[in-house]
Amino acid sequence: MSLRLSPGDTAPDFDLSTDTGTVRLKDLRGTKVIVYFYPAAMTPGCTKQACDFTESLNTLEKAGYTVVGISPDKPEKLAKFRERDGLTITLASDPDKSVMTSYGAFGEKKLYGKLVQGVIRSTIVVDEKGKVELAQYNVKATGHVGKLRRDLGLDG
Repeated sequence: MSLRLSPGDTAPDFDLSTDTGTVRLKDLRGTKVIVYFYPAAMTPGCTKQACDFTESLNTLEKAGYTVVGISPDKPEKLAKFRERDGLTITLASDPDKSVMTSYGAFGEKKLYGKLVQGVIRSTIVVDEKGKVELAQYNVKATGHVGKLRRDLGLDG
């Protein structure tokens, strides 16, 4: 079983390529960051989730959040994903899955009843000081952003 983060833990730093440059967690200190991990760009569930985050981005940004989506996809594929679906969130590439592993978002999971190694769809909210505020693992792609907004107290 992979190590999972809990509220109060220090969020592991990362420095990842995006389709437009790089993103570093330490550069985002002073803002709250929603880091979410997803298995593959341009698949139905991951597309739904990325579109939901994009649609909620204005509200999230007004509340002080930055959104970073991380997958094993190469930046070229992320650029196609962004273009195809009009995504405005930051998409980062973790091809060796080291960041996913440090966040507990890669490891054993059940897929169609079998245990496999893979990306565990997860969302980690990091506060302004780099500490984990919220850690959610095995989240559903559909409806997750709405639930997250409620969990963060953003939907009155």
